[in-house]
Amino acid sequence: MKGPWLIALAASAGGVPALQTILRSLPETLDAAIVVLLHRPALHKSHLASILRRCTRLPVVEAHAGDRLVAGVVYVARPDLHLLVRPDCRFEYRDGHRIKFVHSSANPLFESAARVFDGRLIAVVLTGGGSDATDGVQSVRAAGGTVIVQDRATSEHWSMPASAIRTGAVDVVLPLEAIAPALAGLVSSGTLQIQ
Repeated sequence: MKGPWLIALAASAGGVPALQTILRSLPETLDAAIVVLLHRPALHKSHLASILRRCTRLPVVEAHAGDRLVAGVVYVARPDLHLLVRPDCRFEYRDGHRIKFVHSSANPLFESAARVFDGRLIAVVLTGGGSDATDGVQSVRAAGGTVIVQDRATSEHWSMPASAIRTGAVDVVLPLEAIAPALAGLVSSGTLQIQ
């Protein structure tokens, strides 16, 4: 029997509207857990989960250490620590020393999830500055997962998507509005179908 899917969405500058667009278009019946990692100030209280709840019928919760990933739930990573997925499909946080200049990097998330989800991981790199996710997308691709990147025309900031593309580990570059349908199609059929 095939295991569960995980969709990991990484974003930085301009990421909130991009995340809202994707979550708004995902079906309630999606058979995948979703993790949202957005770079934001580490020392301030975050309202990201409540903001995202307004745009989707999927439950949106903060990701806590020890939580088991459940399909159909959106988990929001803390801004001050690095989120990882353990082999038992539970979350773990590691110290927030900066990776690629951020306290909550997509690299540990992508790398750890790639080892656990056996090709059933979809890593999505959205608008943002810097080069976070660059190492992580290579791990996802090497493990048989799928990497989707937001295109330049719909990205508010292009550095993060461009850095991922330069690795050669990206499967497809899509406009923002096409990402959710691609995710739903991949989870339901096991193949990437671009409309």
